[in-house]
Amino acid sequence: MTEPTEPAPARPAGRLRGAGRRTEGRPDRAAWRSLRHRSMRWWSLANLVSNAGTWMQLTVQNLLVLQVTGSAAATGLSLSVQAAPGLLMGLLGGAAVDRWPRKVTAAVSQAALALVAFTTAALVAFDRLDLTVLMVLAAVTGLIATVDGPACALLGNDLVPTEDVPSAIAVGSMVHSVGRLAGTAAAGVVVAFLGTQAAYAANGLSFLFVAAVVPFLTPAAGAGGAPDDAAAAPGPRAPDEGMTAREGLAFFCRRPRLVALAGITGLSAVFGRNYGLTLAVLVTGPLHGGGGAFGTVSTVLAVGGIVGAVLAARLRSPSVRLVGTLAAAGALLQVVAGLSPSLAVLLVLVLPMAVVESISDTAGTTVLQTDPPAHLRGRVLGVWRSVSTLWGLAGPPLLGLLMELAGARGALVTGGLIIAGAVGAGAVLRGRALTAAPATA
Repeated sequence: MTEPTEPAPARPAGRLRGAGRRTEGRPDRAAWRSLRHRSMRWWSLANLVSNAGTWMQLTVQNLLVLQVTGSAAATGLSLSVQAAPGLLMGLLGGAAVDRWPRKVTAAVSQAALALVAFTTAALVAFDRLDLTVLMVLAAVTGLIATVDGPACALLGNDLVPTEDVPSAIAVGSMVHSVGRLAGTAAAGVVVAFLGTQAAYAANGLSFLFVAAVVPFLTPAAGAGGAPDDAAAAPGPRAPDEGMTAREGLAFFCRRPRLVALAGITGLSAVFGRNYGLTLAVLVTGPLHGGGGAFGTVSTVLAVGGIVGAVLAARLRSPSVRLVGTLAAAGALLQVVAGLSPSLAVLLVLVLPMAVVESISDTAGTTVLQTDPPAHLRGRVLGVWRSVSTLWGLAGPPLLGLLMELAGARGALVTGGLIIAGAVGAGAVLRGRALTAAPATA
C-alpha cells in the first residue's frame, strides 16, 4: 500500500463513531480511524467480498484437483505452479505497478482474475477440465497475481493519510480473516446445491465487484504515492520513472532496514509461523490430544490474530526495531510453548503468541509499504514477493526435517531460539556500528 504524504483534514460530519477523533495536541490512535475515509470504507467492503469469494474457491480447489487427477501429488504440484510466477516474476510485476496507472492496473488485473475464474467454472460445468489445463490456469493466476498483489496493496494506502496506514493494513487483516470464515462456510453450501463450478463463478463475480469499485475510489488529501496522474499524463517521463526492475532490486539490497526486515520475517516464517504443522504434531503427539484439541488451539490462534490486528491498528509509525522486538518476544513464547506440560498451558501461551505475531505482521507490512520512495514501492513489493515465495516454499520442508531430527518440542524450542538469537545478534551488531560511526566520522 502507498503512503500519502500529509494527513487528510478532519471532517466531523460523516465520521464513524469512535473513529478519527482527535483531541488538541494528541495524535489519533483509534483502531478504526482509517475507515473515516469514504473510499477506504468502499475498498474494505470490496476486499471483504473478494476475500470471501477467494476462500470459497480455495476451499474446493484441492478437491477439484483430486477429482480431476486422482493424485495428491498433482494437488501439491498445482500449488507450486501457481506460486512459481511470484518467485520468478515478482520483481517484474512490481516494476509494472510502478510504471502503469495504479487504479487502471488494479481494475484490469481484477478483471483478468475474474476471467480465469469464469473460464474454470465453464470448463468444470462442461467437463472439459484436465491436468494440463489446470496447470495452465494455475500458472496464469500466479502470473496475474504478481501485478495484482502490489497494485491492490498500494492502492489501498493511497486512500488514507500516512499516520492511518497501520490502521488500514490492520483493517485489511481483519477483513481477510472475516472473508476467510465467510467464504469457507459458504463453500459447502454452494457446492452442495449448485456444484463446484458455482464456487469459481462466485469468485469471478467477487473480482468483478472489486474492479467496478476501483474507478470510484479517491485518494486521501495529500496522498502522493499513486502514479496514476503522472503515468497517464502525456509528455516525457521524469527520470525516476524510467528506473528498471534491476535498480529497484539494488535499492532494496542497499537499504539496511529492508534487508533486516526481510531477514527477521524470513526466519520467523521458516521457524516460527508454521503452527499448523508444529502445534498439530505437538498436540496430537506429546500432549496426547486429538483433532478436536488442535481445533481448539487453532481457534485460539485465530482469536489472538484478530486481537493483535485491533491493537496493531493503533500504531502510527512502526519501525524495524519494533518488528524485531516483537519477533523475539514471539520466539521466546514459542520456546515456552514447546515445553508445555499440558494442553491447558499451551492454550494460555498461544493467545499472546498470535497477538504478537499479528502486531509484528502489521508493523512490518507498514514499514515495507511506506519506507521506499513512492516511485519504487511497486518494485520493493515485487522483491518482497519473490523472497517471501522462496521462504514459503522452502520453509515447510526445512521445518519438517527439523521435526524429524528433534521432534515437535525440539522444533519449537530450537526454532524459537534461532529467531531470538538472530534478532539479538542483529541488535548488538547494529549498536556497535552506531557506536563506531562517530569515531570514524
